[in-house]
Amino acid sequence: MDLILLSRIQFAVTVMFHYIFPPLSIGLGLILVLMEGMYLRTGNPLYLQMVKYWLRIFGLTFVLGVASGIVMEFEFGTNWATYSRFVGDVFGSPLAAEGIFAFFIESTFLAILLFGWNKVGPKTHFFSTLMVCLGAHFSAVWIVVAGSWMQTPAGYEIVSTGLRTRAVITDFWAMVFNPSSMVRLSHTLIGAWQAGAFLVISVSAYYLLKKRHTEFAKSSMTIGLFVGIISSVLSLGTGHLSAMKVSQYQPAKLAAMEGHYNENGPGDMHIFGWVDNTNERVVGSIVLPGLLSFLVSGDPAKPLPGLKAFAPEDRPPVQAVFQSFHLMVVIGLGLIALSSLATLLWCRGKLYENRFILQLLLPSFIAPQLANQAGWLTTEIGRQPWIVYGLLRTKDAVSISVPASHVLLSLILFSVIYFGLFILFVYVLMKMIKQGPLAEDLVFRSDAQSE
Repeated sequence: MDLILLSRIQFAVTVMFHYIFPPLSIGLGLILVLMEGMYLRTGNPLYLQMVKYWLRIFGLTFVLGVASGIVMEFEFGTNWATYSRFVGDVFGSPLAAEGIFAFFIESTFLAILLFGWNKVGPKTHFFSTLMVCLGAHFSAVWIVVAGSWMQTPAGYEIVSTGLRTRAVITDFWAMVFNPSSMVRLSHTLIGAWQAGAFLVISVSAYYLLKKRHTEFAKSSMTIGLFVGIISSVLSLGTGHLSAMKVSQYQPAKLAAMEGHYNENGPGDMHIFGWVDNTNERVVGSIVLPGLLSFLVSGDPAKPLPGLKAFAPEDRPPVQAVFQSFHLMVVIGLGLIALSSLATLLWCRGKLYENRFILQLLLPSFIAPQLANQAGWLTTEIGRQPWIVYGLLRTKDAVSISVPASHVLLSLILFSVIYFGLFILFVYVLMKMIKQGPLAEDLVFRSDAQSE
């Protein structure tokens, strides 16, 4: 059994399960702000009913997100002790900032958001909704900053203590605003908005197809589509900017994303294909010559470093990076097309009665989740063989004192637990959806409405 491979698989399973929930919390948080803002503006109790209904689903995703996220912090110490010693001074800072500036805000106002309907007035409750939404976004900020530093380290120096070396911060803000952090953050947040929006769209489509709660579903669909189409279009732009950063700071990853082997030739774009790593080519593909070079530099003839320019031990796993990147792109373009078509029909007043498009929208909540997972795989596998790019290799970062058998056992146990939690999540979520909005949700509180 390979200790490094098992440790990587265990961390990947943990992160991929955890990452189902934070995008939903962030996206639903934004949508809750819009819905409750509409209630304050119009006084229409339908918007209040929408807020209370989606808040219950938000609470479910928030709880599971917190519970599943804690495990990762322990794995840094148990499975990746060498890594933790090397980057602890750097990596600990954004994690501490998340606890102070993000999770503290979320947890403080979450109680008011969930249980304050009969305790505070509408404006105070809306302020709590806004704070929880901002807290969820701030949490993403610091986590993305920490992850981006591993991709494009900045604001640090390497110091030696005895027989060990470690990275320490020399410029906190240079670390925060490392070359890829802001672009990566924008792309991550927009992906989260998509996840929340298309969940709202899917559930609304379900009610419209069943002809249940139609007014509720129409209003929810409108807000979901508004967020969905904007975030889908923006995702294309931030994805392009992210690829440009990759070309500048991680050229081997960019070459793997498109199966570009030519040592110093123009980069082609592959619509799809299968990487033949033995013969160093992509087979079964439709090729758009020079398009990768054009997107990166504006010049289709500009040479880009190919995989042959890097030693074999410095190349990422090409097949995994190529396939996950293309899956993300295909889903992203598909969501743009689907949300654009739905919005066009909405503008013409024909969306809610069009069963064909509603049936397409029904499973659409899955697409942003798959795209987010594929994007994470592209980012993390594409960084290999480095865990901190250019500074620390993954093979040198594991806890050598932990036997592979222990990692395997914990991997199996975690997988069983996560599978059970996922089944429980789906069961509770489906129960909420089948129950639908409640009649009592139309009332803010039993006493006076003024504050």
